[in-house]
Amino acid sequence: MENVDNQYLLLTPGPLTTSPSVREAMLKDWCTWDDDYNKGIVQVIRQQLVQMATQHHGYTSVLMQGSGTASVEATIGSVIPADGKLLVVNNGAYGERIGQIAQYLNIAHHVIELDEVTQPSVEQLIDVLETDHTITHVAMVHCETTTGMLNPIEAVCDVVKSHNKVMILDAMSSFGGIPMDIGELGIDFMISSANKCIQGVPGFGFVIAKQTELERCKGLARSLSLDLYDQWQCMEINQGKWRFTSPTHTVRAFHQALIELTEEGGVAARFDRYSMNQKILVEGMEKLGIQCLLPCDLHSPIITSFFSPEHPDYDFKQFYNLLKQKGFVIYPGKVSNADCFRIGNIGDVHNHDIENLITAVSESMYWLAGNQ
Repeated sequence: MENVDNQYLLLTPGPLTTSPSVREAMLKDWCTWDDDYNKGIVQVIRQQLVQMATQHHGYTSVLMQGSGTASVEATIGSVIPADGKLLVVNNGAYGERIGQIAQYLNIAHHVIELDEVTQPSVEQLIDVLETDHTITHVAMVHCETTTGMLNPIEAVCDVVKSHNKVMILDAMSSFGGIPMDIGELGIDFMISSANKCIQGVPGFGFVIAKQTELERCKGLARSLSLDLYDQWQCMEINQGKWRFTSPTHTVRAFHQALIELTEEGGVAARFDRYSMNQKILVEGMEKLGIQCLLPCDLHSPIITSFFSPEHPDYDFKQFYNLLKQKGFVIYPGKVSNADCFRIGNIGDVHNHDIENLITAVSESMYWLAGNQ
């Protein structure tokens, strides 16, 4: 279905362009105490998320109000004991944010600091884990949307599990769009958000956890509202009931988004669409002389960073506004040592949309060059 009622396509890593039927699902009010909502929607979502995440038994899910970052903070603040220590792999703004959360919560932590265009090294990870035996947990971002880099979760998880540490994965911008089995990988806590690859709207995040690890978290939380264990217990005991006010409209939209993911053919089919979107995007931009920040083997199908054109008349804000007038919204760059911008291709965005974007970029660049 075309998004003819949208003023523009959101070519960002989320919030993103949603289908008309997902938006329409929010037009009905729901009671947070009613079984139609709790058992009929929330519990169904929780079960579907676990089924999407792994074929292994022993996993559960918990939904958390707020942004994706709130769910990351709920996890970091709820699963690490007072005598624990977190190792953070940081090669972008969202890895850095995990370190900031640990600092705010006074959690002992060590950060492997990498620049935004460098993948984590297995050797470096091994060296840290074998040098500092006080580390109990390891956290990393899967798709670092600072650049669009896809980090090597298989290799990292192998190292973490071989050293008997708890693995926390921020899969905010990858879950639902990139096939993975968190049980196979040995991931203990995986965090994502409603408004990413499952193509819902903002309002809540979720954590899919190994149940035996989550059961160990009773009484560890450093926050009342972000107590992951208590939220899970409430949903388990009360069949989908949230401890505090549930974002009912957002949850109902997410339920519809899950239906549409299944109708599309599941995560594998969505991965194929996103990958083709990204391929068309990169090829089209390179034909226009706009180069990628990262080499292709580090790309994800989620979002891509491009070097800003070197033309003296180029100005990102003006470029942004020209594309917005043509129906496309892109993202500014977030890399510390490179002048760049980012274009996402997830959401209800299809191959012809990216082809139309390339035409709009070409026309906008022509205008910026003074040929209007």
